Amino acid sequence: MEKFEKLTGIAAPMPLVNIDTDMIIPKVFLKSIARTGFGKNLFDEMRYNRDGTEIADFVLNKPQYRSSEILVAGDNFGCGSSREHAPWAIADFGIKCVVSTSFADIFFNNCFKNGILPIVLPQEQVDLLMKDAEKGENARMTVDLEAQEITTSDGEVISFEVDAFKKQCLLEGLDDIGQTLQKQSSVDSYETKMAQERPWV
Repeated sequence: MEKFEKLTGIAAPMPLVNIDTDMIIPKVFLKSIARTGFGKNLFDEMRYNRDGTEIADFVLNKPQYRSSEILVAGDNFGCGSSREHAPWAIADFGIKCVVSTSFADIFFNNCFKNGILPIVLPQEQVDLLMKDAEKGENARMTVDLEAQEITTSDGEVISFEVDAFKKQCLLEGLDDIGQTLQKQSSVDSYETKMAQERPWV
């Protein structure tokens, strides 16, 4: 997993509330357990017509937002079923940070495990960031995880809270497997000891 330290990028405004995981990645695409290849189907039913052509007025189809790395979203983002494919699709598209007033718990935790920083802010601050994102590709935001700050294109600084352990995992680029591998020597020692003490197991 890539480290998340400081990100400066285009922010896409998506003020819809209750965006659920089936809207993020429809169930028809859940045919693989690989983490890649889902970005092209992110928000599929909102991005494409039935014939596969793009819906021009969907935010991520607009030229100024095609390279967005930050998503400013409406309330209760990631609700619905607990599919891990949802953060996989977001990450595969290239979005590394999602800002909202609230997230579904499972989706929120899955984001950290997949290198995405979900940030919870009060409505007035999300509104401010939404307006900044609406300026387009020239209005780039900076998200500094170490300092726990978002800086708007106008230089306004907004502080955010994040769990210390989850923050450290993102800073070090550690998912669940990476955390386990940090204990590799202890695991090896334990297995060697058990093989000696209980060779019949």
